[in-house]
Amino acid sequence: MRVPRVSVVIPFYNCPYIEQALQSALAQSWEPYEIIVVDDGSSVHADRIMPYLSRIHYLGKSNGGTASALNHAIARASGDYVAWLSSDDMFYHDKINNQVKFMEQNNLMISYTNFNFINGASQATEMNASPVFPNHLEYLRCFLHGNPINGCTVMFKREVFAAIGLFDESLPYTHDYDLWFRAILNGYPPIMLNQSLTAYRRHDGMGTIKHYNTIMAEAAATNARYQPMLRNLITSMGG
Repeated sequence: MRVPRVSVVIPFYNCPYIEQALQSALAQSWEPYEIIVVDDGSSVHADRIMPYLSRIHYLGKSNGGTASALNHAIARASGDYVAWLSSDDMFYHDKINNQVKFMEQNNLMISYTNFNFINGASQATEMNASPVFPNHLEYLRCFLHGNPINGCTVMFKREVFAAIGLFDESLPYTHDYDLWFRAILNGYPPIMLNQSLTAYRRHDGMGTIKHYNTIMAEAAATNARYQPMLRNLITSMGG
């Protein structure tokens, strides 16, 4: 049987941590089939990528936001699986290996994992930070109130995008939350592997801190758009 191929996609925009992200992808115990970095119109720090050019696909585009960078990479990916890595985060050594095996064993289209918080110096500040749910209904109910999934822990079967569409580029901050709703409503709920396989960096320059109020407003609008359909699904499941 052919070994599954994994495409790692890294949206990049003026990020000083890109080298650590790339090193973590290149050091995987399950070697990625390809690493695709999409430079979303950066003006600084692109020089940090230069030493890695022989080992990655480096794509440039005008600035359009994370969703557009992800879609640009996914459209060009040729792996069986697509793993999303933010340029300021890191994969742990067995991230791809453990998640691919989990998805193969359970025939999943989308999965996500637990994660650890790290700081600007790459020191762990909180372990196993993802919420863990006692059952599937409680997991679905959580989406009525917020997004329980860290996007940078997610791995997709590439063909799932043909079924549910790509990321919504009109949503600068909640394109992931929107996609999880569409996945759930189309019968492909992201399933959790409860292992911390990603280091998620909290730092002063991150968008979730700088644009908090805007993100909350966009999340509320995204939630309102899908909440009635999700409530109907939960009710049909006896919830």
